[in-house]
Amino acid sequence: MLFRSTTETDLARVCACIVTAPISWVPADRYLEELAEHQYRPEWTWIAQKGDQILARTLWWGLPESDHPLALDCLSAHDSVADRIGLAAKLLAAAHDSFRAGGIPALPEYDLNLPNGWRDDPDVAAAAAWRQEAAARAGLTDELERLCYEWTPDAGVPEATRRLVFSAEPEDEVFVSVFRRVAEDSVDVTTRRNVAAMGADRRARKDLQVYLDMPGKRDRWRVAFTPDGQLAGLAIPSWNPYGPVVGYLGVVPELRGRDYVDELPPRSLDSWPRRVHRGSPPSPTRPTCRCPPPSSAPATQLRRPARPVVRSRAIRRSN
Repeated sequence: MLFRSTTETDLARVCACIVTAPISWVPADRYLEELAEHQYRPEWTWIAQKGDQILARTLWWGLPESDHPLALDCLSAHDSVADRIGLAAKLLAAAHDSFRAGGIPALPEYDLNLPNGWRDDPDVAAAAAWRQEAAARAGLTDELERLCYEWTPDAGVPEATRRLVFSAEPEDEVFVSVFRRVAEDSVDVTTRRNVAAMGADRRARKDLQVYLDMPGKRDRWRVAFTPDGQLAGLAIPSWNPYGPVVGYLGVVPELRGRDYVDELPPRSLDSWPRRVHRGSPPSPTRPTCRCPPPSSAPATQLRRPARPVVRSRAIRRSN
């Protein structure tokens, strides 16, 4: 069995791989489009090959300017493979060794998008289980599940309640201070770990830089206050490579439990332009849940979804 990254001569065979399992995968048209955008790359696409047959395939994704891949998008094995876990684990391990040799600072996460209620569907649960076990054997032993809420125009934008007043703050240092405040006593496990590992100030500045680096408009960021002027939190609408996203929502600890978080998503939605002028909207085949790096608190802390369909992200990372 040969484990290797691909070359341009493998393109047709890589695109011919079909995933029959009812689980997230990357179709050929999306792979080709993002290959052209330098988000998928031959050296980030790895295969397990026996003779001329591809028995397993992995696709890592990154930003066009990235030196290293940021996330594993797709892990699949041919239906004829008896030990899918073992084969996939060896393929992942080979790729990880190559990434480490290339100077990657941390192994890319495995980001597995799953439908709502996936544990109750035996086929989806089985497809997820062997992938998660293979990832664990290859060193991705830390698992985190997040929920992705998706807003659609037919849901409308809720009317403002005026419980909060929003300010367009031009000073980055103000946002650094608010990032620090909303991280205090957070129930988000990633936030707690990052604060413990790097300190509150460094973590806040890193979060600020994450959103400054995203293609969203800085002037749409908002700091929230109560009508009497007390700091309540912040709302950061943004864009990722696939379209507009609610990038970050946060409420200061002393005001949590009062439903202020429900006031933040409408403000984020209302700040998006009504007419998208950045080209065509994302294709329905594209993932709408490409979240920022996990150093930032995701918009999954919403208490109420914008619509009843919720998807899970089972994230595997190395400790």
